[in-house]
Amino acid sequence: MLAEASTKDISSVAEPENFEESKEVAKQGGNVAKVALNELESKTGKKVVTSLNSKDLILKKTRKIN
Repeated sequence: MLAEASTKDISSVAEPENFEESKEVAKQGGNVAKVALNELESKTGKKVVTSLNSKDLILKKTRKIN
């Protein structure tokens, strides 16, 4: 979601006029998200992206609480 929001904001400033310019804006938005992901993972020491889906994560958390 950060990639999409970043791309939208960059696009509104850069105002791309063709597909190639839009593609470059999309790459920049994706890079913002990549940098944020790497920074968060390095600060926390944990992976942000997991193979578990949200349902599995909720079950895992409730089992720890109970």
